Order: sequence, then C-alpha cells, then structure tokens
Amino acid sequence: MIRHRIFASFIALGLVSLSVLNLQAQTQSQMNRDACAQYQQVDQLLNTTYGKILKDYAKDPQFLAKLRQSQRAWIAFRDAHLETRFPKTDKQAEYGSSYPTCRCSLLTELTEQRTKELKVWVDGIPEGDVCNGSVKTAQFDAQPSIPQLGRAAHACKNQPGL
Repeated sequence: MIRHRIFASFIALGLVSLSVLNLQAQTQSQMNRDACAQYQQVDQLLNTTYGKILKDYAKDPQFLAKLRQSQRAWIAFRDAHLETRFPKTDKQAEYGSSYPTCRCSLLTELTEQRTKELKVWVDGIPEGDVCNGSVKTAQFDAQPSIPQLGRAAHACKNQPGL
C-alpha cells in the first residue's frame, strides 16, 4: 500500500513537472521534419544574401571570383564537417532515428554562421574602418531595421601600428 502511494506520488510529481514545463510531445519524425524545415529556411536566407552580394558587387569581377571561390570552399568545409561529426556509412543505423534532426540542426548552425559572415558585404562596415578591404562603407539609416552588431573588423582600426 505504501509503495503504491509513493509510486502515485512520483507519477503525480512527474505530470506536474511536465505541465509546468509546457512540453509538447512530438514524434521523432515530426522533429526531423521541423529541424530540416528550419534548415531549409536558413539556407534560403543564405542564398538570398549571397545573391544580393553578387548583385551589389557586380562591377567587381575580381571580388566576385574570390567570393565564389570562398563559397565553394565553405560548402566543402560544411560537408566535411558534417561527415566528421557523423562519419559512419550507414548513418541511420549508427546514429538512430534522430540522425536527420541532428544533421539538419548542425547544418542550420553552420549556415546561420556563414550567413552572418556574408552579411558584412551586404550591410557594409562603418566609414573609417581601415580594415574594410572589399567591404563597402555602410550607409546607416536614421533608424536601422536591423540592429548593428559589433564586428571583428572594427577592432582592426583601433590596433596600434595599423
């Protein structure tokens, strides 16, 4: 009798914990679809950003050749990184039904990072940054639609000897 009460208490505590956390049960199949749909959205943003750079810098063929080379190298890195993370040939058997979620989550993370790197050429760098290289000078509106984040390149102008 006491065991049943203790067991019932644990069950009740577990149900309360689940309701407090507001967890939604999902099938692995749904989680896989959701993760891969998110990756597709992020990949589309990357492609849009890349296309905008191609358009904005159309008069600089040397830059565009380097950009294309860089993008091909990044794709090779992305794919190699994915294979390093999940090296087995039969991925489904080795990593289980969550593999598609894990794969798409990693692809999302890498693609978001690359998009952020490429956005520098879309957004530009503030005037006066001596390390801007091929990046155009930013034209900031009175009320920017996207908050400007600090970039590593900004540190360049403050370095002694540069």
